[in-house]
Amino acid sequence: MNAATRREQILQLLSQSSGPLSATAIASRFSVSRQIIVGDIALLRAAGADITATPRGYLLERPEAQNHLEINIVCEHADDRLAEELYTVVDLGGALIDVTVEHSIYGQICAPLHIYSRFDADAFLSKLERENARPLCNLTGGIHLHRLRCPNAEVQARVLQALKDKGFLLER
Repeated sequence: MNAATRREQILQLLSQSSGPLSATAIASRFSVSRQIIVGDIALLRAAGADITATPRGYLLERPEAQNHLEINIVCEHADDRLAEELYTVVDLGGALIDVTVEHSIYGQICAPLHIYSRFDADAFLSKLERENARPLCNLTGGIHLHRLRCPNAEVQARVLQALKDKGFLLER
């Protein structure tokens, strides 16, 4: 199979996937190295494919996501409340698309999350623990931004109110 055909099939695979696909899993399917897939993904992005890298693999942004509402919020919490923050959003029907912190040296640092469910939240939390990693908000004393996606205004209002009630929203 030539590279162009492989890239077409990678796009098809991502479009049919119900969740993220790792470069390793894609590489295995096409009997090539992970590095080849990383290069293919870069070329697909350069050609305009809306592919996002998440901690669990690659996602192709679907058109239905464009019908959702997105909002940026500022949050603050300690490490021991991270799970509660994530669960609050997903349990009420929202999704955490990314997290951004303002670093004094590097400026904005943004990382994709793509957390749509408790399963995704648990996978993220497990990876933090397994890798002995710290959340990005540790760089800024717990202050961070999230881009949230909600299917409608009612869900968005419920998520924002719950985050406010639990003291996560920073409103100074």
